Amino acid sequence: MAFKHPESVLILIHTDDQVLLLQRLDNDDFWQSVTGSLEPGETRFQAAERELAEETGLRPGDGVQLVETGRRVRFEIYPRWRHRYRPGVTHNWEYEFYLRLSSPQRVQLTEHQAQCWLPLAEARERASSWTNKLAIDRLIQMNNKGDDTDGRS
Repeated sequence: MAFKHPESVLILIHTDDQVLLLQRLDNDDFWQSVTGSLEPGETRFQAAERELAEETGLRPGDGVQLVETGRRVRFEIYPRWRHRYRPGVTHNWEYEFYLRLSSPQRVQLTEHQAQCWLPLAEARERASSWTNKLAIDRLIQMNNKGDDTDGRS
């Protein structure tokens, strides 16, 4: 097995007032946005496009724009998952992306067992990881400020 690279993407799929969360197959209590590690030779943007397509069937285009926010967070890899990384690797950089849709839509689930669209504050509460909560917090702050950096035309 090839070791995972300790850089990943988080893609927050949202409308003006809702966020899509996906329920993991291996943990009924874990709800998240689309996430995934960069593969060898892949840029952050390529990884985000690949993970988006693999986990939801969605592809940017036709007025739907994948936007890298320029934000990244560093987190400690849970000890139970460290065997997937080179020996000694304990932390991961996660890069944040947004994909804004005009309205909620069902996605194709391949790596998750359920999906739900929730109002921003409820999505923030249900999201399981602190990095996912932080990305939703930032979206809420942008909406409150009327910031237009999330791909709106």
